[in-house]
Amino acid sequence: QGVKELKFHRSHRSVAEERVGKRCQNLRVLSSYWIGQDSTYKFFEVILVDPNHKAITRDPRINWICANANKHRECRGLTAIGKKNRGMLKRGDKDNKRHPSRRAND
Repeated sequence: QGVKELKFHRSHRSVAEERVGKRCQNLRVLSSYWIGQDSTYKFFEVILVDPNHKAITRDPRINWICANANKHRECRGLTAIGKKNRGMLKRGDKDNKRHPSRRAND
């Protein structure tokens, strides 16, 4: 794009998660996945969780998402695609500069 070849550093999937998170503020974004595309648009299905639902609060496998610290995970890059865009999926001594974020080591 343009003369300087500037690129958007986040994926379409990450943008889709953030847009859904802003519209459904009472729900938490768990993850998302690609479902299709045409010549103009890409379509993603975003998995949302209601933190106030009894089935969620009582289930020990998923009730971690009910904590206040997990509000708007998609805006902070804490979903699977957000971590991938930040380069946080790799581990080891060669990837220490990426942790905790790209901006922390500038």
